[in-house]
Amino acid sequence: MLKNLDYSKVLFLDIETVPNAYSFNDLDERSKLLWDKKTKYIQEKEEQNAEGVYSKAGIYAEFGKVICISVGFILQKDGEEQIRLKSFSSDVESKLLQDFADLLNSHYNNDQFMLCAHNGKEFDIPFLARRFLINGMTLPHLLNVAGKKPWEIKQIDTMELWKFGDFKHYTSLDLLTHIFKIPTPKDDIDGSQVAKVYYEDNDLDRIIKYCEKDVVATIQLLRKYRGQTLIDQEFIKST
Repeated sequence: MLKNLDYSKVLFLDIETVPNAYSFNDLDERSKLLWDKKTKYIQEKEEQNAEGVYSKAGIYAEFGKVICISVGFILQKDGEEQIRLKSFSSDVESKLLQDFADLLNSHYNNDQFMLCAHNGKEFDIPFLARRFLINGMTLPHLLNVAGKKPWEIKQIDTMELWKFGDFKHYTSLDLLTHIFKIPTPKDDIDGSQVAKVYYEDNDLDRIIKYCEKDVVATIQLLRKYRGQTLIDQEFIKST
């Protein structure tokens, strides 16, 4: 797959998510009960109660929401490979999902194209698909993988590629950027701080910048996997 990869057919992405309610105590009683049931294993493992593990709510599509989707693509301009970035963000999840769907439906609506993310197959893409359905929205073509065979799914996962068949092996994007000498995307905040920055600081712009850095890091990592040089910062632009 990587040998003959056409970058013009790949859309790189990353998402940022937060809990629907910032505090466990903000949940209604039914939601508290369901969260308790959902997280029994984690509670036992970490020796905490349902409230104690609520900081993880943002990684579950049933209890979290998307606040930012950043995408990137590689283009050729003036003889140089360049990265272009675009972000969709809003306090209204259905709005940013629709804006993202409009992009996919207008430019990436067939099997020529692929999505690429780090841990995308286990997190970003399933989370997005679930939130589309929860919001009563139609899945864009590239997210609709129901009934498809594994080799028919148009997704590249840079974490999966690093596993080399080791199904239990998780490696963070932060660690991989370090060992491949790629500028870290975690030089300001990391994923554990996103909810605080969103709910307490009301700083969505800061989250957008962080999300875009993750997209750039994923692009650069894939280039390293292919034995290519990194794209210089001067050729990375947000639109």
